[in-house]
Amino acid sequence: MSSQLNGKKVLIITSNTGIERDELLKPLEALRTYGATVTHGSSKGGTTQTFVGDTEKDRTVESDAKLSDLSGSDFDALVIPGGTVNADTLRQDEAALKLINAFVDAGKTVAAICHGPWTLIDAGVIQGKTLTSYKSVRIDLENAGAAGWVDAQVKQCQANGWTLITSRTPDDLPAFNEAIARALAD
Repeated sequence: MSSQLNGKKVLIITSNTGIERDELLKPLEALRTYGATVTHGSSKGGTTQTFVGDTEKDRTVESDAKLSDLSGSDFDALVIPGGTVNADTLRQDEAALKLINAFVDAGKTVAAICHGPWTLIDAGVIQGKTLTSYKSVRIDLENAGAAGWVDAQVKQCQANGWTLITSRTPDDLPAFNEAIARALAD
């Protein structure tokens, strides 16, 4: 599958801190291995701080661009990593919400893992979708109008004219990354 995604462009969005390390780096590495061009955009651009388990500061990662400088029309898919602080910050970031809505409005693939689906609530796009997430986000998603929540390694939902791929935790990353690659290859 190393060249299956040649020509595909993926955008991974984060805040500048509180990002669950593997939920940023593993999709970035996997999708590049599949042949996609992957851009990491962050709220302020520049350096981002990753964490392990939300509490252990890990390494810094340079983002490629500031979210407000990016356009959803330039990409084929959007990936939203978790990390409690990352997701909670992104859901208050107007540029992030604008990008999410651009992908949804264009019927493109959006993938979110762990706490990442929180951002979809504030973007107003969760209604009618069946998805998974970190278990503590379940009630928020259901209260926001999600059609259903499932405890599954990966859940893909086609409702409302766009593809949503979700997973629960870093343990689900292999299935999450594979689901994104399959959706882009189709």
